[in-house]
Amino acid sequence: MERRDPFFWCAAFSGVILVAIIVLPLTELCTSPSLADLKTSFSDMEVQRAIRLSLMTSCSAALIAFVLGTPLAYILARYHFLGKRLVEGIIDLPIVIPHPVVGIAILGIVGRNHWFGRVLSDMGIRIMGNPLGIIVVLTFVSLPFYIHSARNGFESISPRLEKVSRSLGASMMRTFFTITCPLAWRSMVAGVIMSCARAISEFGAVVVVAYHPMTAPVLIYERYEGYGLKYSQPVAVWLVLVCLVLFVVLRMITLGKASNS
Repeated sequence: MERRDPFFWCAAFSGVILVAIIVLPLTELCTSPSLADLKTSFSDMEVQRAIRLSLMTSCSAALIAFVLGTPLAYILARYHFLGKRLVEGIIDLPIVIPHPVVGIAILGIVGRNHWFGRVLSDMGIRIMGNPLGIIVVLTFVSLPFYIHSARNGFESISPRLEKVSRSLGASMMRTFFTITCPLAWRSMVAGVIMSCARAISEFGAVVVVAYHPMTAPVLIYERYEGYGLKYSQPVAVWLVLVCLVLFVVLRMITLGKASNS
């Protein structure tokens, strides 16, 4: 039997501790509510509305990230230009900014005290306390995850393939949609799922812009504040299950990508 180096056991011990930090709280969360509590929670119309709203707004934010982020991800992957590092830094800002600050920043430009907010108000567009405001917030916090994933996918494709297509008379747009996107689609789909998963878990920025209507994280917080763990845990379990499904799909996509490479 091969003798393991002491470094292996140190690394394994560290890994066990880290996994336990993640698994133990989630195990306690998921096993504390009884099946009856979970069934009652899921049949609660308020819980159903909150989960539907979270899914709808998160998917909308991921779709916006896909439409607007794909061209930018391609530019960052293929071109070097003055200010590129600055653009990359700006894209990463939503990851590091405290999320209540995100909500306050968005309110600063959509409120009545800002000209842009007054323009929106005159057009009948309401951001505060509206699903549209939630989508704006979720797009802000989830956009970097899609751009990074899509950019990595584009960077993995050899530019020579695109040059061959262009040399045969294809336009840049046709090359992008017939060569580049089909080769990078797994990274793009993975980015959409990552964006959706990040958006569905957002609380801090959402609660500033639109406490009502309540998304699932906001509902969990309200029930915890009002009734304690017993009434907040079942809703939290359902949200964890939704996130688990998203990440299972993500892993299936990334494993398929690895097996094909």
